[in-house]
Amino acid sequence: MDVETDRQTVLDVGFDERVQPPKLLLFAVQHLLTLSAIWVFPVLIGITLGLATGDVTAMIQASFLLAGVVTVLQSSRIVRLPIVQGPTAAFFAAVLAAGAAYGLDAAFGSMIVAGLIFMLLTIPIGRLGVLIHFLRFATDPLVYGTICLIIGAQLATLGLPGWFGAEGRPGYGWDLFWVGLATLLTVVACLLLGGTTLIRRAAVLIGMLVGSVLAAVTGLWSLPDFSGVAFVGPPSLLPFGFAVAWPAVLLMLLAFLESSAEAVGMYTLVSRWGGTELTRERINRGLFTEYAGSVAGALFGGLGTASYPENAGIVRVTRVGSRFVTMAAGVIAIALAFLPVFSAFVAGLPGAVLAAASTVLFGIIAMSGVQMMSTVRWDELNLTVAGTAFILALGGQWLPEAFVATMPDWVRALVTTPMMFGAVLLIVLNAAVNYGLRPWLERR
Repeated sequence: MDVETDRQTVLDVGFDERVQPPKLLLFAVQHLLTLSAIWVFPVLIGITLGLATGDVTAMIQASFLLAGVVTVLQSSRIVRLPIVQGPTAAFFAAVLAAGAAYGLDAAFGSMIVAGLIFMLLTIPIGRLGVLIHFLRFATDPLVYGTICLIIGAQLATLGLPGWFGAEGRPGYGWDLFWVGLATLLTVVACLLLGGTTLIRRAAVLIGMLVGSVLAAVTGLWSLPDFSGVAFVGPPSLLPFGFAVAWPAVLLMLLAFLESSAEAVGMYTLVSRWGGTELTRERINRGLFTEYAGSVAGALFGGLGTASYPENAGIVRVTRVGSRFVTMAAGVIAIALAFLPVFSAFVAGLPGAVLAAASTVLFGIIAMSGVQMMSTVRWDELNLTVAGTAFILALGGQWLPEAFVATMPDWVRALVTTPMMFGAVLLIVLNAAVNYGLRPWLERR
C-alpha cells in the first residue's frame, strides 16, 4: 500500500540532481548550522546533571557521529530523500529524566534496549515491519501536537532560570542574566530579520557567539583548558558504562515513538515536494535505519535522532532538494565527530548563554505543537482528550514527595516525567475516545 502524496513538484533542483561543488558546500553548511541541538542539548544535560566537561565532550562527539552517519544513509541508500537527522527534544527530555533518576549509564543503556525493540518491530523484510500500522495513534495531530506542547512546557524549567548561571560560579545572578538577555535578543533579531539567508538559519549559533564574546569581554567566561584534549580522535565507546533500568526503557520507547511520528511526517512532506512516490516499505526502511543508528550512537553516548523539520524548511525555501547536499552535510558532521577539541570548546561555553539561546528553541518546539493542532476538529471530545492529558502530565511533577516515594519505580518514573506521562495518556485517551467512543456516539 502506498502513502498518498500530492505529485505537484515545488523544487527547482530534484532529489537525484547534483549541485556544483561551491553551492553544494554552501547548502550543506546551511543545513548543518540548523542542527544547533547537537551542541545545545548535551551541554544543557551536562549543566543540569553536573557533569564534567569531558563527559559533555563525549556526548557532543557522539551526537555529531550519530547525526552524520544516519543522514548519509538516509540521503544515499535508504529513503533517498534530502533528510537531515539530529538530536530531538524527546530524547533530550528522556535522557535528562533517566540520567537524573538512574544515571547516564542506565539512560543510554535503556536507549539501546528500546532501540532494539523498535528495530524488531520495523524489520524491512516482507510484512515483518508491523510498527507502521500502529503509528497512526502517535502521528495524529491531536496526539503529536499536544506532546510537543508538553515537552516545551517541561523544558521551560531549563530556559529562563538558566540565564542566571549556576550558584557558586563566577557571575552568578544579574551579571549573567544581562548576558543571557543579549543572547536572546540576538537570536530573536536574526530569526525575525534574517529573511531566508544563512543569518536566520544560524540564529542560535550567532546568538551563542555574541553571548560568549560578551561574557568573555566582561570577564564572566574564559576559554576552556584544552590541555590533554586531542585535536583528532574517535568518540569513546560506552563513555558512561552500561546499565538498564526498565522504567527508563519505557521512557525511551516513548521517545522512539515520538521520533517515529516526526520521521513519517517529514518523509511524507518532503517526498510530496519532489513528486516522489513514498511506499510503506520505504518508510519502514527509513525508520529501521533511524533506530539502528540511535542504537549505535547510544553506544558512544549520542542522543537519539529524528528527521529535522527545520531542514525540511530549508529544502522548501531554497527549492534545492538534492539529496547530495544533505549527504554532504552528514559527511561534515562525521568529520566534526573526530575533532574532540571542537566538542571540548562547545562543552565549555557559558551555561547562561546556552540556556538563553535554547529558550527560543524550546518555545518553538511548544508552538510547533500548537501549529500542528490547527487541523484538529476541536469538539468536546478532542478538547477533553488534549486538556486532560496536558494538565495531568504537567501536574505529575508537583505530586507530594511523600506520596511519590511510595510508588513503584516504574510508576514514579511515569507520572513525574511530563513527556512520558503525557504520551501514554494521549495515546490511550485518543484511541479510546476517537476510535471507540466517537464511532459509538455517531451510530447512536
